[in-house]
Amino acid sequence: MSLHDFSLDYFNLDGKTAIVTGGNTGLGQGYAAALAKAGADLFIVTHNDDWEETRALIEETGRKVHFLQADLTANENIKRIADECVSVYGKIDILVNNAGTIRRAPLLEYKEEDWNAVMDINLNAVYFLSQEVAKVMVNQGFGKIINIGSMLSFQGGKFIPPYTASKHGVAGLTKAFANELGIHNIQTNAIAPGYIETANTAPIRADQQRNQEILSRIPAGRWASPSDLMGVVVFLASRASDYMNGHILAVDGGWLAR
Repeated sequence: MSLHDFSLDYFNLDGKTAIVTGGNTGLGQGYAAALAKAGADLFIVTHNDDWEETRALIEETGRKVHFLQADLTANENIKRIADECVSVYGKIDILVNNAGTIRRAPLLEYKEEDWNAVMDINLNAVYFLSQEVAKVMVNQGFGKIINIGSMLSFQGGKFIPPYTASKHGVAGLTKAFANELGIHNIQTNAIAPGYIETANTAPIRADQQRNQEILSRIPAGRWASPSDLMGVVVFLASRASDYMNGHILAVDGGWLAR
């Protein structure tokens, strides 16, 4: 590509199909809406069937949307997701591994079942769904896999050992997939959101002392909203990022710079 070839069309997703897990609430809903606004049709995987708000957001852009209620911890559902998306749209151009969970408790009190529940959603599902979708993308000769990391992909945190381990794992998987899939014109990158106003962070924001501690470290001086993450997901899903591979992109208001 020469300098004369580049245009804003490189960010256009017209004709693309995107899977977004956990795409009916919070950041996932924001990612789905952003991709639709850029031109993509959506295949949204959710753990419940409360998706009318998200349907309206997508359809008002003029794009198509298909929902699948599925438990990402069940192996049989992983192949079903890829197969059903191909059945509905004929291909998979973009995968956003957004679904995640968090359970808080002191390390010495953390229960094995809570560890397993977090790792199953945050890491195992990312690996197995990426693996299944990558088979489709390799046959196509192109694709974009976008994983969702965290500040805890870089730091240790407190009271969330499996979440920290899983998000470090997501960063590692991002690099591992990039190394193997890059030759097939498939780029794998990750977004590492900072502190975002979502249901998962509501308990922290309600703790006045903890909330102030967080805000005092963020150079931007505020929590992010899901809309602050919309531009970066379009970038990573588009031609504009074709030479970006294996990168974990922090969108954190400057948190890691402090």
